[in-house]
Amino acid sequence: MAGTTSAERPSGDLGRRLAARRAQLGLSRPEAADRAGVAVSYLTHLEEHPGATPGRGTLLTLAAALDTTVSDLTGGQADLPPGPEQASRTAEFTELDPDECRSLLGAHGVGRVAVATSEGPVIVPVNYSVVDDAVVYRTASGTTPSSAADQQVAFEVDRIDETFGQGWSVLVRGRAGTVTEPDEVRRLTDTAHSRPWAGGDRELWIRIEPQTITGRRITA
Repeated sequence: MAGTTSAERPSGDLGRRLAARRAQLGLSRPEAADRAGVAVSYLTHLEEHPGATPGRGTLLTLAAALDTTVSDLTGGQADLPPGPEQASRTAEFTELDPDECRSLLGAHGVGRVAVATSEGPVIVPVNYSVVDDAVVYRTASGTTPSSAADQQVAFEVDRIDETFGQGWSVLVRGRAGTVTEPDEVRRLTDTAHSRPWAGGDRELWIRIEPQTITGRRITA
């Protein structure tokens, strides 16, 4: 994937979302423009001008070319919980085998860890990576995610396609612990992809060793 130059720096919410989706797919601007059947100069305008207001037809074309939805490109559901659309009338439910679960769990992303606290069970989102088949994430001492140490916990990731009413989820159960060995801390810091979105000083590593991995998929 070609790097983003200063001249290609996106501006505005739509521009940032277009550029971010291109990056996810590993597409340069010319490649994305070719997919969408638009001029590179027009895609540049959309990404770099906050006031750009493409029509609904153009947005549909861009969304299809980038394998996403208009709502995702425009941020129309950014502050809404997932899944407000109606279920498909032809939905099929299947259990996932462990290999597919591990593949979907992938190398990094945002998941949810469920931990027991003095006030009851709590579920919080964390930026995670998968290293040596274990789920790892970085947090700060005294936070809810850090209380997972030395506990049996559950960790869940999922993806939902609002347009087609389909998606999948993977659930990991296992024991969590802190990573304290200096060489291993350095290795995780160097190799793990995801940094905590919350920012700040979060240098405590938690590792969840999976004991069971299960998943399910709903297709339309």
